[in-house]
Amino acid sequence: MYMTVQEKHIQAIRQEFCEIAPLLDERRVRIWCASRARAYNREHGRKGATVVHRATGVSRNCIYAGIHELLTTGPPLPGTRVRRPGGGRKLLSESQPGLCETLEQFIAPLTRGDPESTLRWVSKSTYHLSDALEAQGYTISPRSVGALLDELDYSLQAPSKTREGGEHPDRDAQFRYIDHMIHWFQWCGWPTLSIDAKKKEKIGDFRPVGKEYRPQGQPLPVRVYDFIDRRLGKVTPYGIYDMGRNHGFVNVGVSADTAEFAVNSLRKWWYLLGRQNYPIASAWLLTADGGGSNSSRTRLWNTELQQLANEIMCALYVCHYPPGTSKWNRIEHRMFSEISDNWRGEPLTSREVVVNRITNTKTSTGLTIVAQLDEQIYKKGRKVSDEELAAVNIERAIFHGDWNYVIKPNQLL
Repeated sequence: MYMTVQEKHIQAIRQEFCEIAPLLDERRVRIWCASRARAYNREHGRKGATVVHRATGVSRNCIYAGIHELLTTGPPLPGTRVRRPGGGRKLLSESQPGLCETLEQFIAPLTRGDPESTLRWVSKSTYHLSDALEAQGYTISPRSVGALLDELDYSLQAPSKTREGGEHPDRDAQFRYIDHMIHWFQWCGWPTLSIDAKKKEKIGDFRPVGKEYRPQGQPLPVRVYDFIDRRLGKVTPYGIYDMGRNHGFVNVGVSADTAEFAVNSLRKWWYLLGRQNYPIASAWLLTADGGGSNSSRTRLWNTELQQLANEIMCALYVCHYPPGTSKWNRIEHRMFSEISDNWRGEPLTSREVVVNRITNTKTSTGLTIVAQLDEQIYKKGRKVSDEELAAVNIERAIFHGDWNYVIKPNQLL
C-alpha cells in the first residue's frame, strides 16, 4: 500500500514513542513530543505539532506547552515536579465551593431517614449521588463522585452483623456453667460432645458457594436455576464434635431434621466411635443450641434421649446455649466451618459426594471426621403423650433447669 511522506514520518515517530513512553513521566513526554515537533518543523516547515499528535495521541495544547517550555529560560521545576505550581485542572472541591459539604450531607447516616432528602428511597450509588448534586447546581460525573468519596475516606461497605438482639441476663453465667461442665467431664475422661444440625444442602449440579482452582477460562458448568431436584432432594448433615479428642462424626440424613434423627445420630456415634474411645464412660455431656431438633422445649427430644440412656446405661447431661448464641457452639467454628471450606466451589452432585467430602475434611490441628449416610425416613409431627413424658427420668439443675438437666437410665431408679 502506498504511503505519503507524512504518514511515513508518523509511523516512525509512533514506533519510537511506543518504545520510550513507558520510561517517561508526564513532563518528559511533553518535552519529548515538543522536541520532535520542532525537529519536524525545521525539516518540513510546519505541521510538526499535528504530526506528533497523530503519532502519539498527545494533545496539541500539551505539545505547544512543551515547545513554550523549551523556548523559555525560566527557572527549572522544583524537586521532582512534572508541572509548575498551579498547573493542571483545578480540583472540583476548589472550582465548586461547597461540593464536599453537600456530598457529605447526602451520604450522612441520617439521610435515609430524612423524608425531605432526595436520596430517601434510593441507594447511594455514584450515579444517584451525581444526579442529586447536579440538581443542586454542581457539575460532576459519577466517576468523579467516586474519586471524591475516596478523598473523604468513604468506602463501599456491607452491613456488619454485630447486634445480637435481646441479651439474656444470665447469658454470661450460662457460658461459665457450660465451660465448667466441659472441664469437669474432660477431667473425668468422659465424652464432651458439641452437637448441631448443619443447614440442608440441595443435591445436584447447582452453583456452589466459593471458588476453586481450575484451568483459566474453563469454569465448571452448573444449572442456571436453583430449583430443587425432586429425584435427588436434599440432605441434612447432623454433626457430633468430640471436644476432648478433636474428632467429628456426621450423620447425613435424607429426610426431616427431627429429634428422633438427632438422637439416632448420637446412637450411631456411640456404636461406631464412642464406646471404643470411652469404654468406661458412665455419663456424657451434650452442649447444644436451644432450638431446632435438639430444642430444650421439644418433648420428643427428652423421650428419645431417655431411650438412648436406657440402651447404653449412661447418664446424659445436657447444657443448652442461651437464646441467640448458637454461633458460639463449638461445632460451628471447629467442624462445620471446615466442612464448608472443604466443599467450596464444588457442586454436591450426589449423596456419596457429600459423604466423601465430609470424610476427607482434615485440618493441620488434627481434626478428623467420619461420615455416614442415613437413609431412614423420620416423620415430622410425632406426638408425645403426657404419660410418655412423665416416664422420663430427668433431673434439672438448680441453675436454669430449663437449660441444664440430666436424663438418667430408668433402670437406675
